[in-house]
Amino acid sequence: MRPYGVGHARWLSHVNGVNASMQMRDWLTDTVSLTMKLTARSEQFRVRRLRQERGLCLADEFAAVELPRRRLVQEREVLLQCDGRPVVFAHTIVPLDATTYDWPFFGTLGERSLGTTLFGDPRVTRGALQYARLCRQHPLVRRASAALGGADFRAPLFARRCLYRRRRGVLLVTELFLPAILNLRTPIKQADKQNIR
Repeated sequence: MRPYGVGHARWLSHVNGVNASMQMRDWLTDTVSLTMKLTARSEQFRVRRLRQERGLCLADEFAAVELPRRRLVQEREVLLQCDGRPVVFAHTIVPLDATTYDWPFFGTLGERSLGTTLFGDPRVTRGALQYARLCRQHPLVRRASAALGGADFRAPLFARRCLYRRRRGVLLVTELFLPAILNLRTPIKQADKQNIR
């Protein structure tokens, strides 16, 4: 399957549409917290915040968050790192009409995991996952490349996204899986982690 367009992606409702390997399919389709999954596969998990500010939503995002056209949104971008290696570039947008009543934690996350907060809040409902392969010209791939010092991603990168709702607010999380994720080891049991230390 060829990546769709340059500035936007073709988001699909079934993972079969992106022709991912079995190993990558496991990352794309797993519905447990990605933070928990990465923590289990590393000695040290870190959320490295790159930016959190207003920005124009992407061409393939505005309809997903129920906006009539591209508008300013609140953006948050982070790298998820396992033992110092970036493995996921995560991009989140929240429409500006959302209130602190809808998403009281979003503005103060810092380098804390958004996923942990979303999964731990009973008021949050999660939509269906969507999947895509993003070409190197896609804005998120370009941003991930810049965050990694100009990394050259020759092959399209797999991504997934999900819409979350809380009260009257919506929030869209897109996770771009970097090549290093396929090199992570099998999960480390908590008891084993304590013995290693």
